[in-house]
Amino acid sequence: MGKKAKGGATPATRALAAAGIEFTEHPYDRDPRAESYGLEAAEALGVEPARVYKTLLAQTDLPRDHGLVVGIVPVDHQLDLKALAAAVGAKKAGMADPALAEKTTGYVVGGISPIGQKRSLTTVLDESALTHDTVFVSGGRRGLDLELAPGDLVDVTGAITAAIAKGS
Repeated sequence: MGKKAKGGATPATRALAAAGIEFTEHPYDRDPRAESYGLEAAEALGVEPARVYKTLLAQTDLPRDHGLVVGIVPVDHQLDLKALAAAVGAKKAGMADPALAEKTTGYVVGGISPIGQKRSLTTVLDESALTHDTVFVSGGRRGLDLELAPGDLVDVTGAITAAIAKGS
């Protein structure tokens, strides 16, 4: 892997480069008919879905940042909202309104990266990420994933790790 933040840089790639974190950009052609951005990315990149992570925003009853919390889970799983709430000390959590998610992160749905968001939100990475040498997350736009070490993802986002994924 090597650092690559060039012409089409996003806030995510700029944040990684500024932090001195090694990453590799993986652009791919998007199919506008695809129902799942994450599963589409895994297939287009030829990577097992367990290594590709989606970034979801949940709204909790926590008093800061409109209660928004970032959950990062494998694309072939769902976010366990009860587990996410427990991981951050909230009583409950529900999926955030997409417009609020976009406004708060500065990214569009389907391209929300956990890295380089407009506001630093409480972030929880599913602990399964730690079993992989590298993982893939959105690079900040649809059709771009970034590959990096899970420990670096934790460092750059300030994430905690917990079991927040369920099912497949």
